[in-house]
Amino acid sequence: MDSGLLGVTSGVAAAAALMSYAVRGRSSRVFGESYYHGDRNQPALALTFDDGPSESTPKLLEALDKYRVPATFFMCGENVRRCPDIAREVAARGHELGNHTDSHPRLDFKSPRFIYDEMVRAQETIHETTGARPRWFRAPYGIRWFGVGQAQELLGLRGVMWTVIGRDWRWPAARISARLLNHAANGGIICLHDGRGVRPAPDIGATIDAVEYTVPRLQERGFEFLTLTQILCPQN
Repeated sequence: MDSGLLGVTSGVAAAAALMSYAVRGRSSRVFGESYYHGDRNQPALALTFDDGPSESTPKLLEALDKYRVPATFFMCGENVRRCPDIAREVAARGHELGNHTDSHPRLDFKSPRFIYDEMVRAQETIHETTGARPRWFRAPYGIRWFGVGQAQELLGLRGVMWTVIGRDWRWPAARISARLLNHAANGGIICLHDGRGVRPAPDIGATIDAVEYTVPRLQERGFEFLTLTQILCPQN
């Protein structure tokens, strides 16, 4: 291959790798402030759930109550409007609420206006329905894009990714549990789901079974479960 062409090809590959990291990298802050773990010297974990609320969320709340675990729920505005009583119940039980956009779209290749509209509509819906104003934002699929950082600033949100994701929308409970137990570490942020996008009545049985199995075992290891604010902003 001609050396000039080789150089161009290498440059394109490097640019593509950089963009991929910017969009989906856990530690990337290219498109706005973002966190993916807390204090690595603290034996604590933040359990987070995306895509809710859903008709299946109450069973998950029962499991969390059983082990006295506070969690952070990243809600979609469309789901909140469909299940307002469940959204209020999540807040009433002391869990923290986060913003997960209104309709759960991929944000890549979307305009800053589209991104802001998705985020502000979810923010307003969650606040008007539950009385809680989210302070954390997680992009659907973990995909950030141009405009996310500006929208976060305008809405007073801080971005969050995760330390480990359970792939609970795809895997059985045993495999989810093994992944969480193998990757749990001080200051870790665990990402699971109490919904499946904005589909009504999703089956989250595998998620609930994994929570029932892993939470007591992680507690036995000495981990404390905290909300995102408690693990990322302990002074507040």
